[in-house]
Parts: sequence; structure tokens; C-alpha cells
Amino acid sequence: MSAGTVAVAVIDDDVPMWDLYELGVVCTVFGIPHHDLADPWYDLRVCSAGGDVPQPGPFGLTLRASHGLEGLEGADTVIVPSVPEACIEGERELPGELLEALRRAADSGARMVSLCAGAFALAAAGILDGRRATAHWMHTEALARRHPRVRVDDSVLYVDDGDVLTSAGVTAGLDLCLHLVRRDLGAHVANQLARRLVVPAHRPGGQAQYVDVSVPEADDDSLAPVLHWAREHLDRPLSVEDLAARAGMSSRTFFRRLQAATGTTPLQWLLVQRLARAQSLLESTALSVERVSELSGLGTSANLRRHFTLHFGVTPTDYRRSFPPGAPGAAAA
Repeated sequence: MSAGTVAVAVIDDDVPMWDLYELGVVCTVFGIPHHDLADPWYDLRVCSAGGDVPQPGPFGLTLRASHGLEGLEGADTVIVPSVPEACIEGERELPGELLEALRRAADSGARMVSLCAGAFALAAAGILDGRRATAHWMHTEALARRHPRVRVDDSVLYVDDGDVLTSAGVTAGLDLCLHLVRRDLGAHVANQLARRLVVPAHRPGGQAQYVDVSVPEADDDSLAPVLHWAREHLDRPLSVEDLAARAGMSSRTFFRRLQAATGTTPLQWLLVQRLARAQSLLESTALSVERVSELSGLGTSANLRRHFTLHFGVTPTDYRRSFPPGAPGAAAA
């Protein structure tokens, strides 16, 4: 497992306030060292495709990047967090030198990532041709129209297509960044980082739940205690009825509220939590696969292997081999 170098490409020195969130997410996740979780942590480069002299921003904020586009060279991961609104609307072309730099990075084997409207840059560079990708639901129609060779999926929070990853807008960018940490350093490190950021380590569901309303209709505060309790008792054979009773709701009401809040069913939510617990135990303990399956609530080792292979493409034993003693997240039992 390795962190490596992350280069973030900023289109302008004058970054709109709305786009500062995605840039801030990248800098927060990859630019602040957490050596107690993984050492070394990521090496972050902020690379600007704008001019050498920053111009006054709309709120008195300007960005002076530490690197020009040459900073993308040699990076293990290249992230485009956003593009100007005029580029989304087709009123302005993306800088040719940026697109060429992105192509060179992709050709050299860098993992290419976009957050929100950053997908327009990867698409313009031809990196998304023939691939499944996503963006903020407000921009997916324009992305599909302007780049018909891209298979646009507007229903998901992010798409992991191996060496090319894209996310929906705003908070979904944080979901994808945590997913990258999970891929690089394991679930234990990603879970601990998510706790420090006070966000879920993994949000099931998709962005379709946010298309009609910006905030889910369900009362999240009423669900938080029972979901926290469920995470603390995953070794138990929990049912929808058990969780509904603990929440003081009927099973039908609980089902409806959880699905509205997370975009997934209670049983699917439980499965995601159980698999995350199994990942963490496999990484950080020497417990047997049988014991891991019991503590995560998946029952038998055969059931754990079946779900693990289906969701992660590897067996629990092969997954554990990626975390030898001394690796990030690994610890003795």
C-alpha cells in the first residue's frame, strides 16, 4: 500500500467561491499529513494553469500555486477539482496546455481523477472516451451532449473505472477522495481519517436522491442514534424490525426514512457496514477469517468470502496479504 504524489490542477488563479470547496477537499485529504495513520503520507502539489501573476478574486481571494503544469509530471495521481462555469457552458475553451499536460500524465500511467465539473477537462482531453463517468447532476446533461463518447452516469456519487475516477459535485468529491485513501492505504486508515473529518467513511446510495431536493426529506437526526448503535453491534443478527423498534418507528417508517436519507435499503446499509468492519479487522488484526466473519455479523467464513469477492473482487485472505505487519493500518491482534 502506498500514498504517493497527488497533483491537483487548478484552471485559474481566480478560483470561484463555489469551486473552493472541491479544491479545499483535495488539500485537506491529501495535503495535511497524518503520520500516525500512514507514514509517509501523500505529497501534494497544487499546479496552476493560470497566469503567473494572480488577479484579484471576487471576494478578495487569490490563489498562488506552488507549481505550474509541469508539476503534473511524475505524479501518481492527478486531480482536476473543477473548471470555470464558462467552460462548462462552452463559452470558453479550456487551456490547450492544460489538456496536453493531462494527456501526458495519463499516458505516463498517472491515475486520473476529476471532482464535479472537473470531468469536462478529462473529457476534453479525451481521457474519458469510451468510459463510464459522472459529474454534478446539474452538469451531466451538458457533459453528455458536449462529449458523446463519454458514458455519463448521473445516478452515482462517484465512478471508479480503475485508473480513471470521477465524482459528482461538492460533498461527493470528499466521498471520492476518501475512496482513494481507502484504495491506497486501506479501510482502517480511511475510516480513521473520516472520523477526524466528522463524515461517514462511505455513503451508500447515489446522487439521484439529491436531484429534486438539496436536503433529504428524512430527519437525519432521528436516525443518527440508531445507526450509531447498529455500527457498534454489527456482530449481532440485526433485522429491520430490530432497528425500527430501537428508533421508535414502525418498520415501514424506518425503511422509508433510511432510504430517503441514504438512497439505500436498511439491509443494504447493514451489509456495507459489515463489509467495512470486516475490512478493518482484516487489516488491523491477526484474527482468523472465521472470527472476522463472526465479529462483522456476516456469519460464516463462506458468507464473508462470497460477499467480499462480489464487492471487492478479492478473497478476504488475498485482501489481508496487502497489509503485511508494519503496513499502514496493520497491527497485531
